[in-house]
Amino acid sequence: MASESVTPTRVKICGLSTEATLTAALEAGADWIGLVHFPRSPRHVALTRAAALSDLARGRAERVILLVDPDDALVAAAVAAVDPDLIQLHGRESPERVAAIRARTGRPVMKALGIGTRADLSVLPAYAAVADRILLDAKAPPDAALPGGNGRRFDWELLRCAALPPGTMLSGGLDAANVAEALARTGIGAVDVSSGVESAPGAKDADKIAAFVAAARVAR
Repeated sequence: MASESVTPTRVKICGLSTEATLTAALEAGADWIGLVHFPRSPRHVALTRAAALSDLARGRAERVILLVDPDDALVAAAVAAVDPDLIQLHGRESPERVAAIRARTGRPVMKALGIGTRADLSVLPAYAAVADRILLDAKAPPDAALPGGNGRRFDWELLRCAALPPGTMLSGGLDAANVAEALARTGIGAVDVSSGVESAPGAKDADKIAAFVAAARVAR
């Protein structure tokens, strides 16, 4: 399994949309805050809204803008508005597209990969060669409206003996109750949560955010 030096688990809280819950994530000690710009998502925020939230987090956490199969115009607009520290690509972007976005923007890029079977890990080398970080998420069901944030977890045993690139992050169905197990079983040192800290789709819960960050920190 993958391993990193014994350092505190790094945590990303994704899908934030209000000042109150963003502040809760910052006060809990989140390392990254994620802003989703994808209209089909219940966590979608307009770029003007994302810009305001990004300004609030500036200097306190790394700011991530999540896009799904964006064209060049959307990438440019998102970078101009949000000034993100990291661009998260959560669609079907090819390694070539990831490399092109990284080169065009000059920003680090994280590529999310849906995992359902061991065969899904076969694309890791190609993406690891062009992305700054890899996010392993549960593969969405065929009929899902969203590529992520579905509250599903994948079989962490699929990662046993897998050669994961440094900085790999784990997502998919995580919450305060299972994040310690996830970290112990995978050896991954960074986690990303969205639905696992919500009271309803898109409605982040400040207490759940605090509990998740605390559980992830204790686990390391």
